[in-house]
Amino acid sequence: MRNRCPVASAKQAPEVDRPETTALSLVRNDESSETQATVAELKQQFAGAAKEIESLACAHAGDFKSFEQGLVHAVWALARVAVALFFAHRQERCVVPVRLDRAGRTFRPAPAQARNLNTFFGVVRYWRTYLREVTEGERRGLYPLDEELGLTGDRMSFGLLAVAARLALKLSFAEARSTLGLFVPSPPSTEVIEQTVLGLGRHTAAWFESAPAPSGDGDALVIQVDGKGAPTATDSELARRRGKRKKPPKHCRKRCQRHRGRARRGQYGNKPRRQKGDKSKNAKMATMVVMYTLRRGEDGKRHGPINVWRYASFAPKRHAFAVAQREVNKRGFGPDSGKLVQLVTDGDNDLACYAKEFLPHARHSIDVMHVIEKLWSAAEALYREGSRECTEWAEARKDELYAGKADAIVALLKRRLDQISRTGPGNKGKRQRLDDVMRYIEKRLDRLRYDQLIAEDLELGSGAVEGAVKNIIGKRCDHGGMRWIKERVEALIQLRCIEANGDFDRFTEFAHRRIQAQALADATISRVQSSEPVALPTFGLAA
Repeated sequence: MRNRCPVASAKQAPEVDRPETTALSLVRNDESSETQATVAELKQQFAGAAKEIESLACAHAGDFKSFEQGLVHAVWALARVAVALFFAHRQERCVVPVRLDRAGRTFRPAPAQARNLNTFFGVVRYWRTYLREVTEGERRGLYPLDEELGLTGDRMSFGLLAVAARLALKLSFAEARSTLGLFVPSPPSTEVIEQTVLGLGRHTAAWFESAPAPSGDGDALVIQVDGKGAPTATDSELARRRGKRKKPPKHCRKRCQRHRGRARRGQYGNKPRRQKGDKSKNAKMATMVVMYTLRRGEDGKRHGPINVWRYASFAPKRHAFAVAQREVNKRGFGPDSGKLVQLVTDGDNDLACYAKEFLPHARHSIDVMHVIEKLWSAAEALYREGSRECTEWAEARKDELYAGKADAIVALLKRRLDQISRTGPGNKGKRQRLDDVMRYIEKRLDRLRYDQLIAEDLELGSGAVEGAVKNIIGKRCDHGGMRWIKERVEALIQLRCIEANGDFDRFTEFAHRRIQAQALADATISRVQSSEPVALPTFGLAA
């Protein structure tokens, strides 16, 4: 969103041999006023607003509900004057050079310009010195006061944008706006909130790379990896979104919403019936990494989790393992540390390959619940589902699994498979199910040593990452009617990870510093919002 600020006066600022120190005061809180208010006038306004609050407290004759509602608006008005007064004093002390050379461009003072800034307390109008570019080419000005105070060109305070984005991590963009509107007088639009999320998403990769390792880690590191799909837009849906808008169809004379919607549906025609096996969500998989440590206590058991860290991305799985490797080394659990590292996955073959490449020193195990589900599948192939024999067989195999006798289970499955005839009603399906379970377990015998994991009090399941994918990805991104673009939802889930890690406030400070530094280096006005998402991360993808 562009910031269009009217020029306050056509008279040029005089050029002198010393820095410009003349106070360019703020205007009154009226958003459309072009009349500047002096610091003295703002102090009088502040005293008057404070007096109104005192009068409201002492003379209000209604009930507390009406008093509280009136007090909220009175406090907002007082706060707006206080913000205006703050800007006025800072502008008085802001030193403006008569000539500024930056990034190969030259700027000189020009007439002051007014600006409406949306804050937590409402819109405040203020004035500040404008530096106009005098070099050839595209001319873009600068505002010394805005740079000094860390204000961006978004026409909103950074704190307000950060809170709006944080709400959008938990609610839809429209719900985030309506919820924020319960607490602030002028909430940002849904478009501004979405663009703020995309803008902050440009800095998540740098944050995960540079964020310091947590302190007070335990002696054993646990890494859990899993995937979760989010519904994404198909090519036809994207073409409909981005194509030329069709003319609105004619509907009833009353222009009611019901008939308008019916006419629009008729305009696009009937959808073809979905065939059996077609995926309606067109889901694309994101990879989630959850990492935490355990510390052995005096009772001999490992306690935790300690310093839980989460990361998710729609980039290829290889990227997630590269980030996990970087975090492992950062936390001091690298291959040369001699410390215990456990990796828990769901048995995916790709995850096993990347585990050997990026975390060869980790003790890799399969989530026990995935294996138990396979055992139940075998039991239901041998016995009637729900029968006592089926339950007893599955429970017996589960006990053997926990006892570290996975090889005995494989041998038993082979014998039972040989006992089933290759012909006969239903035998083909039974043999196929038994063979699949047998091969699944046989291929992963080295990762099914649950007796050793129990003895060392390590993790048997992947409940932490299972909960993380449901909470971080599913809870926000997988609802009816949602259709995402991977690059756009990437920013959302990475920010949700940062928020779940308890780092959102530190991250926003980090992003704000980066935005200001980049704008200073390029001699441009800094902005948080972005209409275009950043590309998916490529760290670790080069073989």
